[in-house]
Amino acid sequence: MIFVKFAKANKISNSVVPLQMKKRGIFHYIKKDWQLYVLLLVPLAFALVFKYGSYFGLTIAFKDYKILKGFNGSKWVGFDIFRKVFTMRNFGSAVRNTLLLNVLTLVFGFPMPIILALLLNEVKNKYFKKVTQTLIYLPHFLSFIIIGAMAYQIFGQENGVINNIIVSLGGSRIPFLQEDTHWLISYVVINVWQTMGWGTIIYLAAITSVNPELYEAATVDGAGRWGKIKNVTLPCIRSTIVTLLIMNLGKIMAGSFENVYALMNVATPKYTTTIPILVYRLGLSNGKYSEATAIGLFQSVIGLALVLISDRIAKKLGEDGLL
Repeated sequence: MIFVKFAKANKISNSVVPLQMKKRGIFHYIKKDWQLYVLLLVPLAFALVFKYGSYFGLTIAFKDYKILKGFNGSKWVGFDIFRKVFTMRNFGSAVRNTLLLNVLTLVFGFPMPIILALLLNEVKNKYFKKVTQTLIYLPHFLSFIIIGAMAYQIFGQENGVINNIIVSLGGSRIPFLQEDTHWLISYVVINVWQTMGWGTIIYLAAITSVNPELYEAATVDGAGRWGKIKNVTLPCIRSTIVTLLIMNLGKIMAGSFENVYALMNVATPKYTTTIPILVYRLGLSNGKYSEATAIGLFQSVIGLALVLISDRIAKKLGEDGLL
């Protein structure tokens, strides 16, 4: 390719360019690496069927959907379903709780991977560094159902390990997961603990791409460890931070069903009615598929709007943005 461009730039005859170095068509590369393209078909088919094919189902948000009548037989009702949803008794509290849980998780959870990556980057003992990385990555690979069960074993009011220790020291049992405010704090702490290790991988990868000459120049200027972090590392990974922040802002309205469902109980109703929980109750428990789809669509539209707005703000501030 380089030779072909060079030949064109210097008006070298086409016959001079070796045949094997001429520009190839897409079919040449497909034929050459057909095994790789066959492997690509499986995830491509998965994405088309389960990510894009299901978009057709969104039409029931605008229909009085009946299972026996199907998609085509159900009556179109315009935005009546949305008007009905917005006036539901639990809808306001579901939106409020979703925003509250996600904002708290973002505020306390977003800086943690950055701080961990900066600390691990300063660790010189490679064995300690590898063991620490492995330990903080592990929670990401655990299902939140398992994490929820572990949380009740550790923080349970009656038989939890932490409360047993507190009682043995002469204190009183604390309702970590059996009282609304304590549940909210426990939820945020558990979520931050589960996600912070995985996010650290991205920032460590970004830090390794920083030019070592910048650190050498900072050392010559007399900068210590904090000075290098402040003046070299953080500015160099700023674009990564902004990109991940934009992506996380898009999840403000999303919420996770299993995270809340695994930790909720009858003693903590105040903060556990979130949008995913409301969709579950309407769709699967009560068979109101149109209402559940309308809430899910509303949630997705708000998430998209947040991503576009934050991307625009990032570009206004001089960053590359996401789109």
